[in-house]
Amino acid sequence: MNMKKKRKHLTFTEINALLHAAEQSQMPERNACMVLLIFYHGLRVSEARNLLISDLSIDEKTLYVRRSKNSFSTNQPLVDEEIHFIKAWLAVRAKMTTIGGSIYLFPNRDGRPFSRQRIYTLIKSLGESAKLTIGVYPHMLRHACGYSLADKGADTRVLQDYLGHKNIRHTVLYTASNTMRFKGLWQKKG
Repeated sequence: MNMKKKRKHLTFTEINALLHAAEQSQMPERNACMVLLIFYHGLRVSEARNLLISDLSIDEKTLYVRRSKNSFSTNQPLVDEEIHFIKAWLAVRAKMTTIGGSIYLFPNRDGRPFSRQRIYTLIKSLGESAKLTIGVYPHMLRHACGYSLADKGADTRVLQDYLGHKNIRHTVLYTASNTMRFKGLWQKKG
C-alpha cells in the first residue's frame, strides 16, 4: 500500500503557471486578480467569494480580510503586483452593466458573490490549462501562502494572525517544515 502523502500546496513555479493560465483565460483580469488575492492573503474560498469592493483601499494599499470560522480579521498590505491586477479587474468590472452596483469584488452575472463551487471549478480549470500535474484546488493557494511566508522567516504568531487561525496548531504545520529555521544553529557565536 502506498502511504505517500499528496502535496496540498502549490510551488512558486506552479502559481506562476496558474497566473499565466488565468491571463490567457476568458476573463483574464478577474481570474488573475482572484488567484493573486487568494494566494497573497491565504484566503479561504468563502473569504474570497465574500470580498467587498469596500474591503479594498488602493490609496492605502490595504485589503480588509474578513476571516470566516470566527477567526481574526485584519487589514493586510497589498503588494504592487496585486494592485496592478486589482486595477485592471476594477476597470473591466466597471464596464460590466449586468452586475450593476454589486458590492462584491467578484460578483456573478446577477451581482451576487461567486459560489464556492464556481471558484473551485475555476481554479481547477486554470490548473488544467496550466498543464499542472497535480490536481489544483483553491485551498492549495492558501497553503502556498503559509509555506511561502514561513520560508521567508515569518514568526509563527504573526503567521497565525495573518492566516486567521484560531488555533496555533494549524499554523505550526507551515513553520515546522521550514528548514531555514535551523540555519546557523551550529555556527559559533561571537
